[in-house]
Amino acid sequence: MTAGIDRRPIIRDRRLARTRRTLELTLDRVFRPHDWAATLSYYAGLQGRLRVETTTLGVPRPADAAPRPPLRIAFASDFHAGPTTSARALERAAQALAELEPDLLLLGGDFVSVRADDIERLAPLLERIPARLGKLGVLGNHDLRANHPRVSAALERAGVELITNRWVSLPAPFDDLTICGLDDSRHGDPRADTAMDGAPGRRIVLMHAPEALRQIGDREFDLALCGHTHGGQVVLPWGKPVFIPPGALNHRYYAGEYTVGPRGTRRLLVSHGVGCSTLPVRLFAAPQVHLCLIV
Repeated sequence: MTAGIDRRPIIRDRRLARTRRTLELTLDRVFRPHDWAATLSYYAGLQGRLRVETTTLGVPRPADAAPRPPLRIAFASDFHAGPTTSARALERAAQALAELEPDLLLLGGDFVSVRADDIERLAPLLERIPARLGKLGVLGNHDLRANHPRVSAALERAGVELITNRWVSLPAPFDDLTICGLDDSRHGDPRADTAMDGAPGRRIVLMHAPEALRQIGDREFDLALCGHTHGGQVVLPWGKPVFIPPGALNHRYYAGEYTVGPRGTRRLLVSHGVGCSTLPVRLFAAPQVHLCLIV
């Protein structure tokens, strides 16, 4: 052991990650034939009824700025295409996103659950969602553990631009807004410096998990969007989640809207996501897609 450095937490995390991956691959083989488990669970009502949540954010503008319509951002995360998420659940989520008539579509990662080739179940659905200002995304931990170049290539063909560790300014009349994309905090290499430093105007951060707030530090933003926690996915009737992914910030901010930072000016939205991970069941943590109105 290197003097002054305790490597035991890193070793423990790697062992837990290997154990989790082995479990996921085993369950994938059990659930995959004809997608029997996800189909049965969906029609038994055990994958939850999709909810559309609306968030309104007022962004200060100069007094002499020309008036403009609200910016309609549709946001979704954690589709988990694969044998734990019903094809019908993916179709309904994509349909709901299209019905929001977004100007911009933001996607928070975990497009697949275990196997990269399952992106072919999802990519055609994302391609059909109209968004006149574009579709932007980041990858999640499940995507990065799979064959992520294949996931990325399929998303690109579907018109989704990945903005890993970089920022993108929007065209007029929304050119005072910038979308900043961060890599996954657990299996990626999040670089808030390249994603945010120098980004002009008001900032909307797209990331996979609440833990990415550590990389952001005290950098200013107006709204951060993420998922990863699934709202617990399985929650006891009195509101206690059975499992939240490791990380103190994942546990602190596991579902809903929060104000973060000492000045109370930064808002965080943590989505339940769409699909199911590991087990094909959601209880008391209904799937969600979101409409964010920037006014």
